[in-house]
Amino acid sequence: MVIMERLKSPPPLMIVSDLDHTMVDHQDHENISLLRFNSLWEYAYRRDSLLVFSTARSPILYKELRKEKPLLTPDIIITSIGTEIAFGNSMVPDVTWVESLNSDQWNREIVLEETRKFPELTLQPKTEQRLHKLDVKIIYSWGKNLDVIPRGGGKGEALEYLLKKLNAKGIFPVNTLACGDSEHDAELFSIPNVHGVMVSNSQEELLKWHSENALNNSKVIHSSERCADGIIQAIDYFKLGPTLSPRDVTDFLSRKTDVANPGQEVVRFYLFYERLRRGEIKKHETYIDSFKESCHQGTVFYHPSGAEIPLRHTIDEMRKYHGDKKGKKFWVWVDQVLVVDTTPGEWIVKFDKWEQCEDERKCCTTTVEFTSKGGLVWEKVKQMWTKESEMIDDDDTSWII
Repeated sequence: MVIMERLKSPPPLMIVSDLDHTMVDHQDHENISLLRFNSLWEYAYRRDSLLVFSTARSPILYKELRKEKPLLTPDIIITSIGTEIAFGNSMVPDVTWVESLNSDQWNREIVLEETRKFPELTLQPKTEQRLHKLDVKIIYSWGKNLDVIPRGGGKGEALEYLLKKLNAKGIFPVNTLACGDSEHDAELFSIPNVHGVMVSNSQEELLKWHSENALNNSKVIHSSERCADGIIQAIDYFKLGPTLSPRDVTDFLSRKTDVANPGQEVVRFYLFYERLRRGEIKKHETYIDSFKESCHQGTVFYHPSGAEIPLRHTIDEMRKYHGDKKGKKFWVWVDQVLVVDTTPGEWIVKFDKWEQCEDERKCCTTTVEFTSKGGLVWEKVKQMWTKESEMIDDDDTSWII
């Protein structure tokens, strides 16, 4: 499993979250709650915990959502209402899970034959006609979607299978938090020893299910916050870990970074960078001087265009960009922050740095080398355009760092 490359011990927390109207708030056009969760996860959890998305969307529609919203890359993705499981950035499918569903007396032709007897039913789009979607389970959600899948499938069964697999690998999560908003998420809250949160904007069908089936389950709560903010609220309620998102901290100079986890320094820097360009930092000159001092005198920044620039020069150049994105939909976020310990007091941090202004997105795979000399020192920064980036002009000067 790909995640074995990162985890050295059982993860303190595994979050298993639905996407639409749970992790993603489609009414939040500024993506405030999602970005708050993103920075919290990369700052405090990415290094040793697991992020799992469990969605009714097919892999195709999931990838479309990634183009619309600033989603992090999960360690594991469960799609098509629990009938498909994949691992890592490349979405490597879990073949064993597919085989278990195939052996469950599943016959898609029989399902099609039986459903044709009901003229009020129409097939969902072609992209949603997955291999496992005769002993069947019928899931009705959002007052319009009827899914017929193998009885052995579903979000709950997929999570139970995943937990058993992690246990066999010796990385069974210390705590698991399931998050959802609609009735097809109910199965997630029925698994023993799993914490659950129904976000405040949950569907009535899910709340009704809870009152009839899990009202006395103290491990499942109905949050007072919407979507990703409700997830953060649940982390706090169950005392599962830190809940202060770096986006809620405005004083960058007073913030302390864990020297053993320079990934926090990366999150901190790019939040400053976003707010600088949005014109939200009044004493930006002081902050820039502080960041400049944390860079080694000879540090080189390898721009994705191929140019080699002194990093301190790049930091100085940032001064003239203060407020150039003010009033625009401009966001910066980092994804998949991976810290590699090289030698004592030296680290390499790899991550994807995303930048979005209005509808244009750019992304660079970034590598930063740090040393510890009384504090974290930036030694080298290198960036390369990613395949997902819409950037096509390598000489575009709008990409600063």
